[in-house]
Amino acid sequence: MRFSTLLAAIALLPCLMLAQDWKPLFNGKNLDGWEVRGECTWTVLPGGVLLGQRSHPNIDDPFPAWPATREQYEKWHYRQAWLYSVKIYDEFDLHVEYLMPPGTNSGISIRDLSRAHFVIGESDSARPDLVTALKSSPAHVGYEIQLIDDRAPEKYMSGSIYSFVAAPANLQRTGEWNEIEIESRHSGIRVKVNGKPAAEFAGDPARSLVGPIGLQLHDQFTFALFRNIRIREIAPAVSK
Repeated sequence: MRFSTLLAAIALLPCLMLAQDWKPLFNGKNLDGWEVRGECTWTVLPGGVLLGQRSHPNIDDPFPAWPATREQYEKWHYRQAWLYSVKIYDEFDLHVEYLMPPGTNSGISIRDLSRAHFVIGESDSARPDLVTALKSSPAHVGYEIQLIDDRAPEKYMSGSIYSFVAAPANLQRTGEWNEIEIESRHSGIRVKVNGKPAAEFAGDPARSLVGPIGLQLHDQFTFALFRNIRIREIAPAVSK
């Protein structure tokens, strides 16, 4: 081995020592290690498939008065719900398999320290630890990797880093299971859908480099399926 090659290998040792093997982030049996956020129900189906769907406790009378205004309807319709990992992650690789039913909209959140606090209708007094300076969605506090049924025209197709980089169309297979891979590093974010490059972004220097991982139910009519969720940590995770 040439001396220069040996030096390069030695330089890589700290990174190789920090990187860990792939581990399940969802155990396929229950929601251990996860936190439900908002009005939603998450069910583990046979075969370790995770089904997320909205719950509607006030479905018979969702509005304070009738007829409801468009503003009242949209405020109800677009109220989000999420499932978040309890742990906060630093640098990592994430693998998720998902299936988007017709007309549905979902996403994967990373680096969102608010845990969707402002979009699930939670009061600041209930969770003061989640209040951030920007009172907005996970896509703007952290980052959202878009998952959406691609039969409707949409600027940000599945695999997009929402509001920053749009993914090419037709990476997702309609009506089938798909794979998404997210590489989160301090130097940037890279996304692949079904093994093909989807989006890459250096990151916003004003946003956090660490955070939990979240699965989105975008609106009151969203349901989504996930399986084989696993993570490879490049730097150690820290507690919530």
